[in-house]
This record gives sequence, structure tokens and C-alpha cells, in this order.
Amino acid sequence: MHDIYEEVKKLCEGAKAAAPALARASGEVRNGVLTAFAALLRKNQEKILAANTADMEAARENGLSVAMMDRLLLTPARLEEIACAMEALVMQEDPIGLGTVQSRPNGMEIKHIRVPLGVVGVIFESRPNVSADIAGLCIKSGNAAVLRGGKEAIRSNTAITETAGDALESCGLPRACVSLIPFTDRAGAQALMEMRGLIDVLIPRGGKGLIQNVVENAKVPVIETGAGNCHLYIHRDGDPGMAVSVAVNAKTSRPSVCNAIETILVHRDVAAGLLPRIKQELEKRGVELRGCPETIKIIDVNPADEADWATEYDDLIVAVKVVESIEEAVAHINRYSTNHSEAIITKDMNAASYFTGAVESACVYVNVSTRFTDGGCFGLGAEVGIATQKLHARGPLGLSALTTKKYIISGNGQIRE
Repeated sequence: MHDIYEEVKKLCEGAKAAAPALARASGEVRNGVLTAFAALLRKNQEKILAANTADMEAARENGLSVAMMDRLLLTPARLEEIACAMEALVMQEDPIGLGTVQSRPNGMEIKHIRVPLGVVGVIFESRPNVSADIAGLCIKSGNAAVLRGGKEAIRSNTAITETAGDALESCGLPRACVSLIPFTDRAGAQALMEMRGLIDVLIPRGGKGLIQNVVENAKVPVIETGAGNCHLYIHRDGDPGMAVSVAVNAKTSRPSVCNAIETILVHRDVAAGLLPRIKQELEKRGVELRGCPETIKIIDVNPADEADWATEYDDLIVAVKVVESIEEAVAHINRYSTNHSEAIITKDMNAASYFTGAVESACVYVNVSTRFTDGGCFGLGAEVGIATQKLHARGPLGLSALTTKKYIISGNGQIRE
């Protein structure tokens, strides 16, 4: 443990030392790094995919679930999406330096500007695209990054972060601006959580257990991201075709991700007509439905228990509950949700207004699939994670969430009486 702690500390010290170079780099230089990163991801495709193949083989031998294997998988198309995300970041407005200027009656000029956070640590699990997204966002926002990924993706993450290092060096910046902790056991994560004074903020991205561990044990400031126990509520006047389409998309388009729904709530007035259609379309796609007693009276599905309402399945499983009212739906969501993403299907704008105002989650949708909770879909280029807290930043953590503010006060010798 001591050796791991010292190695992690050395990486963090390197990032702390390298951070000022990136923070002072012009927007043109930082964009140049991102452009080079995208080009090198394409150039190194064979190397990166070979590393991912090795990760996939090891994961298969270790019995990783189908859903988690999907999270881990890189394909040429997915790697191209990652490269395009880096190029999309180039087109984003530079978040550094933006702010306001005001003049005070005594002649002082006060600038309130955005500056990088410094060194951003991120602990995440088995999605290798996360390492590229975080590296790109941190480069654009002028922050050094120290990453600790899961063991399942260690080869893929290594190949991607080495590519980021090559891009940084090609533009005259230190490789240490993006580094990967090579230790994937608990000791590596624990060491990063203790780097007070070296890590300015720590962001956990993964399942409920990982996030809870970081929030409860970190000695450095944490931006809390959320596991995705997301809900779809179908109001009594919701368009049936839209309800079925959104339910299918939100559950099955990629069930392993955090913005997929885990529970469907249906108003009693439309349950008898709608649930058989939902069941038919979901079961066509291999989804197991688990229902409340009222649901089971309408369709033949397995019973849901208390644990089902609070579970993020990350799999082709969905819980279904019949509710008496929109108020009951909202109460259920606020009790069991992880405050990530929720949706309502309705034609009634008063119902939509009540739902969006009363639900406590970071992203609330009206007649839209929850699958859009994503930095790219929100026009942010990429994201570090989905913040479910109420402080500093909420929802997809894009560029502005990786900055803080500084006051710069100029004058000509003013003193305070």
C-alpha cells in the first residue's frame, strides 16, 4: 500500500507541476492539442483497438456481464466518435478568461474571470471512452488530469492516455498534463482520494458503490456524480405511440449506460391499454419486466419487490408500476431516484410544468427520451460525468464546470479608509 501511495503521489506531483503550463497556454495551443489528439486517435486505431481486444478477452474470461462488456467495447465507429468529440471541443467557446468587468466609484477596475480548477482527478470504471473525454475536456479547460480507471479497461485506457500525451508533447506541453494511475485495485483509488494539496477536485464516475465510497472517504473536494436510476412516467393523456417509442428507446438503445431508464410509471387510467403494448415491444428486444401487483393484473410479468425500485440494472430489465396520479409518480421518483434523469409523456402542459418543477433530478424531460443526458447531445462536446449534486455544477459536466472564478482588481494606489 505504501509503495502504491508514493507512486500515485509522484504522478499527482507531476500533474501539479505541469498544470500551470497548460493553464497559461493560449486557446489556440489548447485547440491544437485537441486537433492533434483526434488525429492520433485515428492514426493509432490499430494499437488502441488491439489493447481493447485484450481487455475484452480478459473481461470475458472473468465473467463480466453482457451489459458491462458493451460498456468496455471499442469499435472503429466508437473510436471515430471519440475523435469527433475532440474536434467538437475545438469548436466550443474557450471557457478561460470569460467574465465581467466593472468600475467602482473610487476608480478600481474589477475583473471577474474564469480560470482552470487546476488538477482534476477522476475515478471511473470500465468505459475507455471516458479517459478520452476527460482528457479532452481538461485540455480545453486548461486543467491537468489524473485518471484512475477500472481494471477491465486498463490496456485501453493506457493506450488512449499515451495518445493524449503524444498530442500534448507535439504542441510543446508536458505529458504529465494527462496521466493514468496504473494501479486498478482499491489502494490506487484510495491513494488518489488522499491527495489533498495536489488534487484540486475529485470526480467519481461509475456505479453507486464507487460514488458513495469517494464521497464518504475522499480528503479532497468532490463533485458528486450520480448512478442512473432513471424513470419514465406516462401521464393519462400521453400519446400512446410516443410513450411506447420513448420507453423502448430509453430502455433498450443502450441499457448499460446511466441515462437508460430503470422504471416505467404508468397512470392507472391508461395502464390497461398501454402496458400490453409496452410489454410486447420491450420483450421483442429481450427485456425482462418486473411489475407491481397492479401491473401483474394487466400483463404477465415477474413481480417487483422493494429492491427493484431502487436498482440501477444497467441491463435489459425494467420495473413497472401503475400509479394513481402524477403526484404519486413524482413522490415515487423523488424517493427512489438517484437524481439523474426523469421523463414524462404528456399533452398537458400543466402536468408537464408540475412534473418538471417537482421532480428533484438534474435533468427532467417532457416528451423526450432520457437517453439525451449527455454532454455531446447538450452541445457541450463531451462530459466528465453527470452531476447530481446541487452545488457548483449540475447535469452533464462540460467545460464551464471545470472552471472556477477569480477576481482581478486594478487601480492606481487606492487605499481603504
